[in-house]
Formats: sequence, C-alpha cells, structure tokens
Amino acid sequence: MNFSFKTFFQFIIFLAIGVFIMYLMYANQSEAYALECIAKNIPDSECSLIDKLLTDFSQVKLLWIILICLLFMISNVLRALRWNQLLKPIGYSPRIVNSLGAIVIAYFANLGIPRIGEFIRAGTITKYEKIPFEKAMGTIVIGRILDFICLFAAMAIAFLMSFKTFLDYFRENFIYNPWIIGIMIVGTSIILFGGLLWFNKAINSVNSPNAFIIKVQLLWNGFKEGLKSIKKVDNIPLLIGYSIGIWFLYFLMTYLCFYSYVPTENLGPVAGLVTFVFGSLGIVFPAPGGVGSYQFMVSQALVIFGINSVEAFTFSNILFFAIQIFGNVFFGILFLIILPFYNKK
Repeated sequence: MNFSFKTFFQFIIFLAIGVFIMYLMYANQSEAYALECIAKNIPDSECSLIDKLLTDFSQVKLLWIILICLLFMISNVLRALRWNQLLKPIGYSPRIVNSLGAIVIAYFANLGIPRIGEFIRAGTITKYEKIPFEKAMGTIVIGRILDFICLFAAMAIAFLMSFKTFLDYFRENFIYNPWIIGIMIVGTSIILFGGLLWFNKAINSVNSPNAFIIKVQLLWNGFKEGLKSIKKVDNIPLLIGYSIGIWFLYFLMTYLCFYSYVPTENLGPVAGLVTFVFGSLGIVFPAPGGVGSYQFMVSQALVIFGINSVEAFTFSNILFFAIQIFGNVFFGILFLIILPFYNKK
C-alpha cells in the first residue's frame, strides 16, 4: 500500500465517521422538529428541517460572521508570532508571511485528513525558509503543548463558573468516577513519559552505519533541539501573552457568533465559554475539521443553557461553516496562491 493510497483511505474513513455522526444528528433533530411542528399545528409539507436550516442561514447577521473571520485571522497572526519566537533560539528567523501561510495552509489540510496539518506546516516552512523539518516539528510540538495548557485552563475556568451546570450534565450523560478518571490520566502520562525516555535512550545508544538508523537519530536529535527552544526564549511573558491572546480570540469567536443568530443572541459570556470548550473538545475527534463531533458538542452545550435542540443544531452549523469551512478554506487557498509568488525571488 503506497502513501497516496493510505492517505486517501484515511480521508475516506475519517470523512465517513464524520458524515455518519452528522446523519445521526440530522435524523434525530429532524424527528424533534417534526414533533415541534405537530405541537404548533404546522402541516408536514411546511415542516422540513433542511428548509429551516436554509432559512436560518439566510437570516444570519453577516457583519458578525465577517468579524469572526477577522478575529480568526488575527489569532493566526498571533500564532505565527509565537512560532517565530520559538524558532529564534535555535537560529532561525522566518518571515512572518511564511509562518502565517504555513499555519493557515495546515488548517486547510486538516479539513482533508485530521492531524496531517502539523506535517504540512513543518514542510511548508522547510520549503520556504530552509528550516530543518525535524526542528520545525519540535517547535510545533511546543506550541501544541502550550495550546493544551490553555485549553485545560479554559476548561477549568468554565467548570468553576458553571460548576452545577457541568455536574448535572456529566451525571446525566456519563458514568462519573473521579478516581477512575484520575488513574487513567496519571497512568497515561507515566506511559507516555516512560516511552519517550526509553526511545531517547535506545536511539542514542545505537551506533550503526545503517542509513535508516542514522536518519532516525538525526530526526530525533533535531526534534529534541526544537523542544529545547522554549528554554531559550527571550521573552517568556510575551510567549505566554501570545498563547492567552490566541485562546481568548477563540473564545470571542464563539461568543460573538451568538449575536449572529436570533435564538442565541441573549446568551452570556459564561454560555459562550462553555460552548467554546465543548466545541474545542469536538474538534479533537479525528474527523475532517471535526465535522459531526463539533456540531454534536456545541449543540450539547447550548441545550444545557436552555436552547431548543433544533436551534442549537442550526447554530452549531453556522459556527462550523463560518470558521472551519469558510475561514479555513478561504485563507488556506489564498495563501497557497500567495506564498509561491511571495517567495519567487
């Protein structure tokens, strides 16, 4: 099986998972909408969920969507600045346009195959700035670690600000046992950390003329050098500031989208934070762009705050298509065109 076929196969599998989740959600919400129509004495001929979705989309306040896309691009600029800050200690100062373009193109690539974006990002910056791929990947991993810290911080804040709401939700939807969850987290962390230590020792102890082994050693050493860049960052407070700024803009993108749709326009910042956290968890699921899982999680968050499930489903799609589809596709294609011309010389 060659790489191209495996890539295509992965895309089909992940897309099928996302489409299946969307189908289940649509079928469920279509049934709920039919019951709502019966309660309101609306005839079946005027009770189509797809027609409602199209009508709702046509009534969205576009100025808010434009503002959200602008905030999305500003968050990418901050991400590019943070990445440059991590690359500088290992001897590289890429142009901001190339860093920004690599990030946006990576998001675009993730719509096809989940998690491939990090490799596309490293490959793009390697192509245009001659930064070794493995070193670029090391700094990207550092960025991802910072992102996970910010996500966990957002989850903690959301949990504290709506403790009872979260508790009721998890009691109704999950078997909640803090001891089991804690053991799983600690156990997974120990396994991952121990695995990294073992791999590092095994690779560095091998003294072989084999070309493959040498290549792996070079990649691993370059990767570690990239990870070490955080120790040499000139301005740690600025690095933290960039990270907080990125995730605050992500929160704003969700919260301000409430104002674009009438049923959600009266929800407050706490609802926006919880919805943002749920949506972020939905993106983690390995479907292209989080399709299906993102709508499910956002809808669940809105139902918690009293929004009708059908209206919640509509809003989740408005937010998904505004950011994941329009934002990523538009800016991704734009930079695919710009970067070759910008780097022509």
